[in-house]
This record gives sequence, C-alpha cells and structure tokens, in this order.
Amino acid sequence: MNMEGRYLSDFETLIHIFKSVFGTGILSMPAAFYASGLFLGLAGTIVVSFICTHCAYILVVCAHELYERTERTEMTFAEVAEESCLLGPEWGKKFAKPARLIVEVGIFIAYFTTCSCYSVIIASNFEYIIFSYLGHQIEIRIILAAMIGPFILLEYIPNLKSLVPVMLTANILMLIGIGITFYYLVIDLPPLSERVAFQHITKWPTFISITIFAVEAIGVVMPLENHMKIPEHIIGWFGVLVQGFTLVTVIYAIVGFFGYFKYGSDVKGSITLNLPGEEHATKAVNIIISMAVFCTFGIQFYVCIEIAWNGIKHRYEKHKLLAEYVLRTVMAPSAFPSSGLLVPVGIEIVTFWERGFGFCYWKVFKNIVVVIAALIALIFGSLYAIEDIIELYVLVYEEDPKNI
Repeated sequence: MNMEGRYLSDFETLIHIFKSVFGTGILSMPAAFYASGLFLGLAGTIVVSFICTHCAYILVVCAHELYERTERTEMTFAEVAEESCLLGPEWGKKFAKPARLIVEVGIFIAYFTTCSCYSVIIASNFEYIIFSYLGHQIEIRIILAAMIGPFILLEYIPNLKSLVPVMLTANILMLIGIGITFYYLVIDLPPLSERVAFQHITKWPTFISITIFAVEAIGVVMPLENHMKIPEHIIGWFGVLVQGFTLVTVIYAIVGFFGYFKYGSDVKGSITLNLPGEEHATKAVNIIISMAVFCTFGIQFYVCIEIAWNGIKHRYEKHKLLAEYVLRTVMAPSAFPSSGLLVPVGIEIVTFWERGFGFCYWKVFKNIVVVIAALIALIFGSLYAIEDIIELYVLVYEEDPKNI
C-alpha cells in the first residue's frame, strides 16, 4: 500500500482504533442488557471487553516477539499466524500455511460482509428518511446503486494516514448521534425497581454474543500497528490499544444500561427504533449515524483491500499504483450485497510454547475461558440470526404468500 513517509502518530492510531470499535454495535447494547440485567450487564460488558482487548493485545505481543526472531519490522495478521507456527514447536510447522490461509480468508469474509451490511444499513436509513420527509418510497436497490460512486471515492484514499480526517469525522458524527439518543434515554426514567438486575442464566449467551460482536475489531490491529511511528506504543497498560477499548467500553456500558433502564422489555434490537419517530431530532439521528457508518467503511474495507493487495501485488511490479487503484475500484462495488478471539490465543500458545505457560499453567486456563466465550458468541449468535431470518420470512409469507 502507499505508506512511504505516512506513518501514524499515537493520537491518529487512537482515532482509528476508537472508530473501529465504536460502531453500530452500540445501538444493540440495550438489547444485550435486557438479556443480562442492569447490573450484570455492567460487569459483563467490562469482562467481555477485557477479553476482546486481551486477544488484540496478545496478537501484538506475539508479533513483536516474532519481529525479534525474524529480524522483520512488520507483519500482517496472517503472517503472524504463519510465522508463529514456523518458529514454534516442531508439531506446529505443518500448520503454518493452513494457519495463514484460515486467517486471511476468515478476516476477509468477516470484514467484507461487515461492509456489505454497512451499505444496507445506510441505504435503509436513507430510504426511511426520504419516505418520512417526501412521502415517496424509493427502491433500496436504487439507493444502493447511487451509493457506489461515493464508496469508490472513499476507497481511493490511499493509506491510513490520509484516512485519519475521515475517521475523526466519523467519531464526531457518531458521538453526536449517540448524544441525541442518550438525551431520550435519560428523560422520564421509570423506578429502578421495575428493571431486572440479574437475568436468568439461560439469557446470558445472548448478552455475550451481542457484546462480543459489538466490541471485537481485531482485523484492524495489525494494519494500524504496522503503520505507527512507534509501534511499541500500541501496547502497555496505558497503550493506545487499551485507551481505545477502555473509552468505547465506558460508552457502551452507559448506553446499554440506560437504554434498558428506560425501555425495559420493550427495548428493540436497535435502540433508535425505540425513539419517537415523529420528532425531527430522532430523524436526524438516522442521518448522522448513516454518515458516520459511511465514513467507517473506509477503515473496515481497508482490511479487505490490504489482504487482496498482498496476494497479488507481486504480479504488478511495473504498474503497482495503477493495479492497486483498479483493485479498489473493482472491490468497492462488490461489497454491496470468531476468528477474532480464537486465532490470537492459538498464536500465543505456539509462539511461547518453548517458554511455558506461566505458574500452574495459568495462560492455558485463561485461553480456555476465551475459547468458551468465542464459541458461545459463534453458536448463539448464529442461532439467533437464523431465528430472525425464519421469523422474517414467516411474517412476509403471512402478509402475502406471493412475496416468497
């Protein structure tokens, strides 16, 4: 990618990390708190965020360890997975190529589908706004087609340094949108006694699934670390990574707490659906958040472009710049319609295999907890998604069987 002389300061990296985590997942946090209870939700958000932060953290720690062993200065997520196997225990060497492939494919699919969802979210919000103000129903596919040009222009931004103003704008817009939403959450609050403090354990997996998918953003960690002026500053007790995740965790916990506190069992999957739809301020929230999501497309899709470009750039030594922009032009329209936790702990195990796993194998037990959390998110997240799809098609069929 075009990065010569364009490395990120700590603050610029923080802007990127904050926006990568601070996304539309925050709108689902009140629903997550409904599945956990008010006070269990507060504790659970901290725990889940800690797990996600820890996985991102150990990925960078392993990368720095491998830098020393290989005398390299940067690696992609996939290269870290591959080198950890090659330089780890003897039994791990045969898994080097599969590990790289799994990470590349897994991260690409995760972020590519995320960008596809973003495009639909933006189009759906604008469809709602147009209908609210003009009274005309515009086919969502027309809106998506109109969005392709702006998305391609956004993807022409060549590097993470140049994306900083866009991400800063996205952060500001998102904070404004959440600020307006929060105003509606704190007025006319019911008595605290009307809300459940600790939900039944059978609902906890729903909370874990929603929160992990809202907070997890490991795909952007290595691209950002590779392009920092001082990569060592991304880790540490007060490193950029911890700062970004901590800020987002506080905001997520507050919105989740007050969202459920205000609406209780009536809370929707997205808290914006609970807001009074006839007021101009709530309509503005949809516009503001849509604009923030549009800007976020830049950092999310950067991950996909980097993976694809690293796979083909050796074939275009003479015309690298032209080939890169052709790739960006082709990939951006194609994005229209839990490796993040599991892979880092696996990398940590093989990277530090020779050094052991600490007193009483505490790292092994710690990683078992992470794996369990990841599997819960994967299984129950998929289950609830399938249930929602079935429910949607049953509803459509009941309204008009010809629509199926």
